[in-house]
Amino acid sequence: MKILVTVKRVIDYNVRVRVRADQKDVELANVKMALNPFCEIAVEEAVRLKEAGVASEVVVVSVGLQEVQEQIRAALALGADRGIHVHTEQLPEPLSVARLLARLVEREQPGLVILGKQGIDADHNQTGQMLAALTGMGQGTFASAVKIAGQEALVTREVDGGLQTLALRLPAVVTTDLRLNEPRYAALPSIMKAKKKPLEPCTPEELGVSLRAHSELLGVTPPAERQGGVMVGSVEELVDKLKHEAKVI
Repeated sequence: MKILVTVKRVIDYNVRVRVRADQKDVELANVKMALNPFCEIAVEEAVRLKEAGVASEVVVVSVGLQEVQEQIRAALALGADRGIHVHTEQLPEPLSVARLLARLVEREQPGLVILGKQGIDADHNQTGQMLAALTGMGQGTFASAVKIAGQEALVTREVDGGLQTLALRLPAVVTTDLRLNEPRYAALPSIMKAKKKPLEPCTPEELGVSLRAHSELLGVTPPAERQGGVMVGSVEELVDKLKHEAKVI
């Protein structure tokens, strides 16, 4: 079984995000970029399935500028077999990415598609669901456990009432949650080997997809600065401030 995994290039989660001076977007110049944490979990799960003998090949795909090849190589260093880079100068929306992935699913014929549930930059949480709708495949979102049993994928997900387990007929789409696994660190030999693994470039035009924007980013503003606290001299003064100033009592 072949597993198709998507990865996204985002600002490293350890970096404090700053808004550009023109407030048109966040600052990306000279900012450390990294593999989206949820995508890293998706890669780890696919590699574990391959190590368990369930999968025969793990293919990683990313959509974006030339720089996303850095994140594809990072996924290859984690254990994926080959990469696909859909090159575009535009910032594709979730629907556009889903349409591109649908064409790749049609071409690659994977038995399972694993995506991070969302990117930590825009937090859309839409691509996996849209891909399942476009391809007609079953979907298991926010997976905290994945097990392959014959021609089914058993996906455990957290819901308000506890844990829910879905049986999805393969091929299927799964989106990963934080509790699914803990990604490994890439060893130096794996990083060196990843440089020689195949990475295929292609374009939306070659896949027969025309990218079209459905929304426009008008501006980005930073959150309001948190106000400093005040010292009170007694419990009575605290209660008075909570009652008359904070109005929480």
